[in-house]
Amino acid sequence: MAPPTPNLAVRGSQGTSVLLGPPNCKENAAFQRDNRKSKFMVFSKDGSLFGWCNGDKVNVMKVVDGTIVQSLDLPKTAMLEFSPLGTVLATWQPYSKTQDNPQGETNLHLWDLQTGACLKSFYQKKVQGWCPSWADDESISVRNVNNELHFFENNNFNTIANKLHLQKVSEFVLSPGPQPSKVAVYVPGSKGAPSFVRLYQYPNFGGPTCALANKSFFKSDRVTMLWNNKATAVLVTASTEVDKTGASYYGEQTLHYLAINGESAVVQLPKNGPIYDVVWSPSSSEFCVVYGFMPAKATVFNLKCDPVFDFGTGPRNAAFYSPQGHILVLAGFGNLRGQMEVWDMKKYKQVSKPQAPDATYFSWCPDGEHIVTATCSPRLRVSNGYKIWHYTGTVLYKEDSPEGTELWEVLWQPFPEGTFPERPIKYQAAVSELGTTEAKPAQAYRPPALRNKPATASSKLHEEEPPQNLKPSSAGDKPLSKTALKNQKKREAKKAAKQEAKTDEPQLPSDPAPTCPAPAAGPTPTCGDPETDKKIKNLKKKLKAIEQLKEQQAAGKTLEKNQIEKIQKEAQLLQELEDLELGV
Repeated sequence: MAPPTPNLAVRGSQGTSVLLGPPNCKENAAFQRDNRKSKFMVFSKDGSLFGWCNGDKVNVMKVVDGTIVQSLDLPKTAMLEFSPLGTVLATWQPYSKTQDNPQGETNLHLWDLQTGACLKSFYQKKVQGWCPSWADDESISVRNVNNELHFFENNNFNTIANKLHLQKVSEFVLSPGPQPSKVAVYVPGSKGAPSFVRLYQYPNFGGPTCALANKSFFKSDRVTMLWNNKATAVLVTASTEVDKTGASYYGEQTLHYLAINGESAVVQLPKNGPIYDVVWSPSSSEFCVVYGFMPAKATVFNLKCDPVFDFGTGPRNAAFYSPQGHILVLAGFGNLRGQMEVWDMKKYKQVSKPQAPDATYFSWCPDGEHIVTATCSPRLRVSNGYKIWHYTGTVLYKEDSPEGTELWEVLWQPFPEGTFPERPIKYQAAVSELGTTEAKPAQAYRPPALRNKPATASSKLHEEEPPQNLKPSSAGDKPLSKTALKNQKKREAKKAAKQEAKTDEPQLPSDPAPTCPAPAAGPTPTCGDPETDKKIKNLKKKLKAIEQLKEQQAAGKTLEKNQIEKIQKEAQLLQELEDLELGV
C-alpha cells in the first residue's frame, strides 16, 4: 500500500486553504477554502483532524473527507490545540474584564470533541503556556497555577489528582512517550540563590530527594527545556537578557544536559558566542547545537556530551533533523541570506546547498523527502509566499502571494511515527521545471587596501573552519583538543614560513654545526648524517600518505580503522620531522 500524501494548510489574508503535497501540489477538493481571515489553525497530533478559528466560529473537520466534526460559536478565540488522541479541544481567547465584571470571564475552555460539551473552563491571563500539557496516552494532564503544577487524570478536570509545589516555578515540560510520565521543572534563582531544573517522575513529588535529576546554575533569566523522544534526557538552554561583558547583545547562553538516571553536565562549546539552536535527533542518541559568533559553528554531540562531528563554520542559525533522522539541514534565516546545507547524517556528507532568500519559516514534510520554506507576515510584509522543495535542492512548487495580500502561516499535516519509512538518500537533484537554487560560492568582502594582494593569515576577517569528524575510531582514541589543534597549526605555519624563507632568501649558516645544503636540481637534500637522512625520508613518505588519506576522507570516502589511526599520528610525525630538520 502506497503511503498517504501529506497536506499543507495555508493561512493568510485571502483565507484558509489546504493543499495536497507533492507530487500533486494542488488544492485539496475535500476542503472548501474559507475566505474569512482566520486567526489560528492546527492539526491534531496524528493529522486526522484540522481546526481553525475564523473570527466567527471554531471549526474542526476530518482531513480525510472534509466532514465537520464540531462548529463552536466562539468568535473571540485566538488559539487552538488538540489533546494527543484528539478527544479534547482547548480554546483560548484574550483575558478581559469590565467595570460590571471586575473579575472577568473564564477564557480557557476544554471541549469534548465527540459531544461538543464544555468539560471545564479556567482563568488563563497569560498567553505563554496557556494550553494544558498532556501525556501521549492522555492519562494525565498538567497546568501551572500560581507556583504549583496541577495534575489531572483521564481528562477529569473537576478534580486535581496531584500537585507539585515549588516556590516560583515558572516553566515545566511534560515528557513524550509511554508511561511513566516525567516532568522537567524550572525555578529561577533569587537573592543570590542559583536557578535550578529538576526532573520528577509522576506522581513521586516528595521533594528534592525524590527528583530523578537536579541541575543548578547561575546566569539564567529564562530557559528552554527540550526532552528527547525516548524521554531519557533533557537539554536546558539557559539565557540572560544582557551580556555583562558587552561581547554580545544576544545576552549569554549556556547549555546543560540532564538524564533521568541522575547524570548532568554542562555541554562545552568550543566557540564563544550565542547559542542559536539546539535540536535532538529523532533517534534520541545525539543532538546538534548551532552556536558561536558568525560565522557560526554547528556540532553534533552524543549522550556523553562529547563532540561526534563538527560541521565547521558558516552562515547559519538553525538546525532541522528530518522526521526519520537520516538528514540534517543547517540554515541561516532571519538576518542571514537563507543558505541551507543538507547533510547525510550516516555518511556525514553534504547532499546539497540550496538558498531560500528572505525565508522566515522552515519545516520538514513527514515523508522525510520534502521541505517547505515560507516568507510570512508580519515578519516580512513584502514578497510573501512559499516553496515546496526536494531535499536535493530542487524547487517542486512555488506560490507567491498576490500584490496587496499577505501570507501568515503554512503547516504540514503530521502523521503517526512509522507511517513514512526512511528512504535511501539521493545526491542527484530531483527533476523539476522550476530548477534548483544551488548557492554560488561567494567571495568574502575584502577592504580596498587588501584587494589585489595575496591573502595572508593577518588579512583574514575571520578564521573559517572546515567540517571535521571527531568520532573516536576506537575506545582508546580521543580527538585532538582545541589547544592541541592550535599548536599543530602553529607548528605547520612555522614550518611553512621557514621553508619559504629558505627558498626565497638563502642564508649562510650562523654556526659551524652541519646543516642541509640548499637543494641542487634533482638530488634529495641531505644533512650529512645518512641515518638522519633516512629517517627524514621515511617521515616525509608517511606524511604524504596521510595527506592522500585526508583528501580521500574529505571527498566522502569511508576509511578503515588503521587508516584513521595513521591520520591521528600526523601531529606526532610533523613534530619528529621538525626536530630532525632543525637539528634539535
